[in-house]
Amino acid sequence: MPVAVKRVYEKPARADGARVLVDRLWPRGLTKERAALDAWLRDLAPSDGLRHWLHARPEAWQGFRRRYLKELARPEAADALDELYRLANRRRRLTLLFASRNEEHNNAVVLRDLLEGMRKPPTGTGPAGVRATRERQAKRISRR
Repeated sequence: MPVAVKRVYEKPARADGARVLVDRLWPRGLTKERAALDAWLRDLAPSDGLRHWLHARPEAWQGFRRRYLKELARPEAADALDELYRLANRRRRLTLLFASRNEEHNNAVVLRDLLEGMRKPPTGTGPAGVRATRERQAKRISRR
């Protein structure tokens, strides 16, 4: 299943398939009608701190990817990741939308790479990894 990444400011196209905004903040100057979204998964966006960190260090792309994948492993992102996988499985095409001017280095690119591995993300970053972590934690608590 092809996954595309595209700036949310670009004109929607029929070939986009399901259009999913993966930014925490609504894009400036854009109406909901013009965005033509199928979903807005703001919980998949990197934290403000991480976003600012990348903006100050654009050369540190690999460090951003690593830190962002760790953020996606947190329980807060599990439901949004599950929804993203559901959307990806339901549609023939999925377009991840972002507002950043940097089209090569942004969170949508990381999410696309994650989806193209479909359920094979780096350890602990997908819904299954988060679920397994929760189960291990629950077992530890019950043993006490």
